[in-house]
Amino acid sequence: MTAESLSKERLRLWLRMLRVTRQVESELRERLRTEHDSTLPRFDVMAALYASEEGLKMNELSKRLRVSNGNVTGIIDRLVEDGAVERIAIEGDRRATRVCLTGAGRESFSAMAVEHERWINALFEGVTEEDAHHIGELLHRLPASLDDTH
Repeated sequence: MTAESLSKERLRLWLRMLRVTRQVESELRERLRTEHDSTLPRFDVMAALYASEEGLKMNELSKRLRVSNGNVTGIIDRLVEDGAVERIAIEGDRRATRVCLTGAGRESFSAMAVEHERWINALFEGVTEEDAHHIGELLHRLPASLDDTH
């Protein structure tokens, strides 16, 4: 295989990965909207907070999600209004707050996460356990520098 044909094959791979990712993401967005009156960004924020029981500072949350503080603030505001998240003042730092899921927020996210996993499982029903493992291993070969691009 020449360097040019390898380059073209890698480009085709990227385009396939992008197409599949967009299709899956579109389906998840629709299901979250219709079945949970939620959005994918809201789900992602709740997932990050669910994984961190003590909560996160807003800048930590933004960094973890790789989005701006402004994007996260709007989502947090709505989650607070809905009683799913609470803001906690950080002692000694008047400018910073920690956000964490409330009991109701944890319960709501937990229900969504169970369905989310079921949806993913159904969307990937043609992929065997061995295939999923192998594809994951192949994707780990991508340069580690990609982890640091944001």
